[in-house]
Amino acid sequence: MAHPSIVILTGAGISAESGLGTFRDEGGLWAQHRIEDVATPEGFARNPQLVVDFYNARRAQAAEAVPNAGHIALARLQAEHKGDVLLVTQNVDDLHEKGGSEDVLHMHGALNSALCSACDHRWPAPLEMHVAQACPNCAAPTARPDIVWFGEIPYQMDRIQDALERADIFAAIGTSGNVYPAAGFVQMATHVGAKTVEMNLEPGENVALFEDVRAGKASETVPKWVDEILG
Repeated sequence: MAHPSIVILTGAGISAESGLGTFRDEGGLWAQHRIEDVATPEGFARNPQLVVDFYNARRAQAAEAVPNAGHIALARLQAEHKGDVLLVTQNVDDLHEKGGSEDVLHMHGALNSALCSACDHRWPAPLEMHVAQACPNCAAPTARPDIVWFGEIPYQMDRIQDALERADIFAAIGTSGNVYPAAGFVQMATHVGAKTVEMNLEPGENVALFEDVRAGKASETVPKWVDEILG
């Protein structure tokens, strides 16, 4: 196969090496809060100040973070591979973009984006958002972080599904394998005969569904895999 169509899913593991914590990290931002309080529409309705402060802190962390060799390798793959490469991330940071990727699908939203819950307008988020910030489009005081919270539908699922149905290779990098619908992408890719590979520090919960499993840091496994693809 000269120019395989590739779909790549990245998760928190690839950003962890750049200093951004995962759900499981002890002592990190997530360890100080319940998911129900900071990552659900109900939590935002109950205590918007807590939620805005939480994402302001995450946004400040992400602004300081620098991409690692894994991010840079994926940007090189996008630039040099002659077939299609769709890069889908569960991460809300912009490390893929900082690493040189130009087309990144943020299925769970982005820290550097604000969303109006009244008119769905999006705009670049300031480093520090405020509760009841006005939307620049409709002026309603209904700004929120442009993050897909638990109970909400991830972004651009139609585009992802279309790409998976045409995929020759599916790679999951730094993902836990337990957050749906992303955890089901490997099954969709397998169904159409795509080769599947997982690259993870520790095996994801759906590791048994992958035909090729590579353990190690993304900064090491991903550049090696990209070299293989590019020949």
